[in-house]
Amino acid sequence: MSDKARGVGLTTRQGHPVFDNQNTRSVGNRGPLVLEDYQFLEKMSHFDRERIPERVVHARGAAAHGIFVPTGKAGDDPISKYSRAKVFTPGTETPIFLRFSTVIHGGHSPETLRDPRGFAIKFYTETGNWDLVGNNLKVFFIRDAMKFPDMVHAFKPDPIHNRQQMNRFFDFVSCTPEATHMITHLFSPWGIPATYREMQGSGVNTYKLVNAEGGTVLCKFHFQPRMGVRNLTQEQAEAIQAKDFNHATGDLYDAIERGEFPEWDMYIQVMSDDEHPELDWDPLDVTKLWPEEQFPFLHVGHIQLNRNPVDYHNEVEQVAFGTGVLVDGIDFSDDKMLQGRTFAYSDTQRYRVGPNYLQLPINAPKCPFATNQRGGQMSYHVDGAEQGANKHVNYEPSNFDGLVEQPRLGPPPRVYVAGEVGRQKIERTNDFKQAGERWRLFSDFERDDLVKNLVGALSQCAPVIQEKMVCYFMQADREYGSRVAQGLGISMPARQQAAE
Repeated sequence: MSDKARGVGLTTRQGHPVFDNQNTRSVGNRGPLVLEDYQFLEKMSHFDRERIPERVVHARGAAAHGIFVPTGKAGDDPISKYSRAKVFTPGTETPIFLRFSTVIHGGHSPETLRDPRGFAIKFYTETGNWDLVGNNLKVFFIRDAMKFPDMVHAFKPDPIHNRQQMNRFFDFVSCTPEATHMITHLFSPWGIPATYREMQGSGVNTYKLVNAEGGTVLCKFHFQPRMGVRNLTQEQAEAIQAKDFNHATGDLYDAIERGEFPEWDMYIQVMSDDEHPELDWDPLDVTKLWPEEQFPFLHVGHIQLNRNPVDYHNEVEQVAFGTGVLVDGIDFSDDKMLQGRTFAYSDTQRYRVGPNYLQLPINAPKCPFATNQRGGQMSYHVDGAEQGANKHVNYEPSNFDGLVEQPRLGPPPRVYVAGEVGRQKIERTNDFKQAGERWRLFSDFERDDLVKNLVGALSQCAPVIQEKMVCYFMQADREYGSRVAQGLGISMPARQQAAE
């Protein structure tokens, strides 16, 4: 047999040739084994450690490489009116990595479950990485990051018997009125996307765009699939799950292998950077949508996915996103969820993947980069060592050719902030109005499916939870609440009668 036919020679991770990969070293052919079998020890000890901690949320994921191509415009205006970010420069093409995911369920859960879907993009721009971490439903359950651990605990399995239960889910939701809008989306057909290729994406949080003069506008990011949007009913999802619990991952991978590259148009919504007292909701509240008739979608480019990962673990599992990973021209708003996520996401990656997770190829910038950070577990090179700075100087400032500060690309935004420091709730909550508007925008089929799904879920819940949820739905829209109450076989809650 030729060397080519035999394939590439197997070695240990130290580079030693492996002559027998079928049998351990033993005393006689029946054993016992000997301790000095380094090949076995290395192989088994690595196998014992080949799973990194699963993501607490967004554990089940699929991803692909692609590109972002900007138009250079925001609708009919030049994009420079709003942002100086180089990623939006016309004529450029930026590499991206897009990871889709379910949110609450574990790494091997079915992809047919009713759950928001993550939509996280890493843009490898010429001025460093930009991570846009969002979901498909454009809104969220809570508006303050303080509640995030409680929300996840309620949605995860019971800590004693390890079962997920609607009673736990709706126990939290029934005490969280701002979740009514998200629940209205999630339990409609929009709660189960048919495939990742036919799913919307949204940054969810409110950001700021910064132009060349340092002027700012508030901004939301959205992605619309060129294939169109398609969702599943509960019955359709169950029929797929009976045969295939990996259907969305398989659909994405197979389509790209066939050369059918999925694409999304990218849009922004903008509004002036102020408090907008004319609105009866706060534009920084992630439980709210910005109405398109007031704040139209402005087309800024499109993304295409055109290459599958070579290795799932090294790319899809170890890719690490963070809402704090922004580039010049895109900045933070005061959105409380965004501020809280900015700490939590990158902190999670340092725990899950390691303090040097940014040295992994899937996470490292593709532009030149150099830092004075050193050491830590699994460090294998010095950031930017090839850039030519004095290798003896790992601090700044220095007189001896160390790394130096770079000139700004434009003036930074100057925001004046004043107020009392304390744990404070935003003033314009308006928890039910947009849920009612969404109900009235739904087609008859979507309303019927929403009611059926809510009745099915709430039937598993305690009466006090049913009553509170019906009260919320009543406040959103009387028909909405009445139909859920009728399905549950309960009368109008006393608390709703008192409110009226």
